[in-house]
Order: sequence, then structure tokens, then C-alpha cells
Amino acid sequence: CGVPAKVAADGAVSVRGDPDHPANFGRLCSKGSALAETVGLEGRLLYPEIDGKRAPWEDALDRVAQRFSRAIEEFGPDSIGFYVSGQLLTEDYYVANKLIKGFIGSANIDTNSRLCMASSVAGHRRAFGEDIVPGVYEDFEEADLIVLVGSNTAWCHPILYQRMLAARRQRRANIVVIDPRRTATVDECDLHLPLDPGTDVLLFNGLLAHLAGVGALDDAYVSAHTSGFDEAISLALADAPSIEAVARGCGLAAADVRMFYELFAATERAVTIYSQGVNQSAHGTDKVNAIVNCHLATGRIGKPGTGPFSVTGQPNAMGGREVGGLANQLAAHMNFENADVERVARFWRAPAMARKPGLKAVDMFRAAGDGRVKALWIMGTNPAVSMPDAGRVRTALKYCDFVVVSDVLR
Repeated sequence: CGVPAKVAADGAVSVRGDPDHPANFGRLCSKGSALAETVGLEGRLLYPEIDGKRAPWEDALDRVAQRFSRAIEEFGPDSIGFYVSGQLLTEDYYVANKLIKGFIGSANIDTNSRLCMASSVAGHRRAFGEDIVPGVYEDFEEADLIVLVGSNTAWCHPILYQRMLAARRQRRANIVVIDPRRTATVDECDLHLPLDPGTDVLLFNGLLAHLAGVGALDDAYVSAHTSGFDEAISLALADAPSIEAVARGCGLAAADVRMFYELFAATERAVTIYSQGVNQSAHGTDKVNAIVNCHLATGRIGKPGTGPFSVTGQPNAMGGREVGGLANQLAAHMNFENADVERVARFWRAPAMARKPGLKAVDMFRAAGDGRVKALWIMGTNPAVSMPDAGRVRTALKYCDFVVVSDVLR
């Protein structure tokens, strides 16, 4: 969101929404409205520290350079790890990625966005060949059907939610919420499907089978722009032979499942918005692709008011992915699987370009705990609190030879 901030003569800071910004058009949620309260010095880190004691910048930077150089010399570039975050600016993400992959020679850089968006990354690559989100925020306002899957948008993306509600009033758009929980988002929806946890794939495979059964497919689009369609339909029909079978498997009323399927089949401008309820799942990638398949089969993608749309949990998850801030990616959505490595190496003039994917977030901290990663740099996040199995992460940090933390707060 766009947020102009002003400092008064007495030092007081005020913030407001930017009316010209294309994401929030002047609106702010409670978090944005309270930004002025975060600029105080309470808990703020104002200078570098070495072993808990204040130090000059030169000494701190020299220490980092010396310890990293020593680890690389003694144990190789894969003894270095960077754990970055969606709290970084895209430019910062890019420089960190370039440093470790192009000049240290390791791909051991991952991000807290891994915990938020990895399923979407894998699903997008499986569906489209690269990690892209085939939609824009304006699609929310141009849709006649908005399907929210595993997303409490009212709380987690309140500005986007207000844009959806405006579309509902102006276009009489229908909103369907698919979530085991009855969240605040359900209060304004037209249909709530409280499916059993883990049954999303069955529900959307059933939708794909229904679309085929009622002749709602875009055969020309499927023929021109997709592959593997017959196999996908066969699997969907085997998984979900009837609406009643889907309803039983998902713990839903058959009438509600039928209503959702008929709404989707009849509504050309349909957007499916999914978030952490889909992404943070043992079968998250399959859930993503089950959703994407329904849009590909109907040609409801790449057009105004249509498409599958992953909304993120981290503030700059997409920015990090754009510049290759994940262990298995390179900048500009390129990867390690083809000539992209040489292309990036030439562009960066990188003397020690990494040639293979590195350690992902969880594996990186395991490696720090068992001695494979000797030097770890953490930027703009606190994995000791936010990572799965945080106790193991804290133990790893304790036993890692050298840990650098770049942050604004203690």
C-alpha cells in the first residue's frame, strides 16, 4: 500500500493512505494506520554489535568478511548460508542473491517466503513453466464470481477485501468462501463451503469433472494453450465421479457443492483467490494445480476479471521470487535446470557462479545445527520464533560457528 508520512516540527509522525496509489487508493487497514507508532526508538538497533557489545561499522563489516572468507577457504562455498525475508526490499533481495550465488558460489539462500509461498511456486512452475501469478488486483473488481480458498481475506488482506466488497455491490458479484473455519470473511459471502481439512483437491477435481460434464470447457483454448488435458480429465473423473461422491469426501452438503459448481460453470468472469490454507499444506502444490486446472480448462486466465490468484502472507514474497531469492531459483524466474545458469553468470560477470540449487529454509538450519553450514547471515526476520520446530532452530543458531543478524529491532 502507498503510505505518505510526514514529520511535524515537534517530531510527531503522521501517516495516511495515498489516494493515488494503485493498490489501496488511500485506504489503510489498522496495521497501516498504526505505522507512525512504530518509528520510536524503543527496541531499535542503532549501531552494530559484536558479541553483544557496541562496535564501529568498520569492525563489524570486517568481522563478517573475515569469518565468511575463512569458512569459504576451509570448507567451501556451501558452508555459507543466507536466510532472508519478505521484509526486504526487492533491491536488497537482489543484491543478497547476487552476492551468494554469483560471487560466493553457493545457492544456500532461502527466505521466510518459503514458509508462505513454496506450494504456489511449485504449482506455478508445474502449470506454466515458471513462477508467475497470472492476474492483477484489478481482476478482483472486474470479476462476477470471487472464490476465496483458505484465505481469511477480511483480516489478512483487508484493503483487497474492501475492493472485493465494492465489486460485489457494483457488479452484484458472488463471493464463495472455501474454508473449514467460519472466519470473518464468511460474514459477507454468498456461499460458505466448510470442507474437511485436506479435501481441496477432491473439491476442485470434482469441479473440473463437472465442467467437462456440462460442456463448460473452452475447447479452443485447451487445444491451443495446454497439454496433458485428457490425462487431467481422466484423473478428475476417477477421483470425483459425482457431486455426491465429492460431497461425502469433503464433508459437505451435496446441494452446496452443486451450487458452487453451477456458479463457476455459468460465470465467465471468475477469480479464484487462495492463500495460506492452500499453500501451508502437505499437499499444497496439488491444491494449487487443481485450482489452476479449472481456469485453464475454461480459458478463464489472462483475461480481465479471471484467473487463479495467490495472495501472499509476506509483504514482499513476490519481489523476492522475481529476483531469485529462493534456493532453487535464479533471478527473473530463471532456474538451474538449463542454460539459464550461463546466462545469469554472463550478465552478472560472476566469477564463481553457483551451478546447482542450494539448501531450502528448514534444511539450511539443520545444516547449521550439524556443522555443514559454518556461517549464517539472517536478514530482516527472526527464525527463532517464526520457523517450524523453533526449538531446533534456536539450537542450530547456538551451535553454528558464526551468525550475522541484520535487523532494525533487537
